[in-house]
Amino acid sequence: QVQLVESGGGLVQAGGSLRLSCAASGRTFSSYHKGWFRQAPGKGREFVAAISWNDGSTNYADSVKGRFTISRDNAKNTVYLQMNSLKPEDTAVYYCAAVRGWTFPVVEKGWEYWGQGTQVTVSS
Repeated sequence: QVQLVESGGGLVQAGGSLRLSCAASGRTFSSYHKGWFRQAPGKGREFVAAISWNDGSTNYADSVKGRFTISRDNAKNTVYLQMNSLKPEDTAVYYCAAVRGWTFPVVEKGWEYWGQGTQVTVSS
């Protein structure tokens, strides 16, 4: 069983930065792929970024490439999402997720564990 708790959300002006953190319980968290998703009001949950548990390879949604960076600290059981050059359209509730397996999906379906979400609001 893995429990995920996000933090670091808030209100920021366009062009600003935030770093989200996702702390996990469970000794085997290092062997899970980790991901970030977001859900804006009235929209479905969309993939943002993910990092592989084994080689650390990453994958990003086109909308955030070059602006967001996902990273992990296995010693702290934590995954991060550094968000730079934020835009109003980045406003959403951000969720972290975890899944085991050979690879990770880039859609919501298939991820095993989810956090409760943290609100990110970008003002224009």
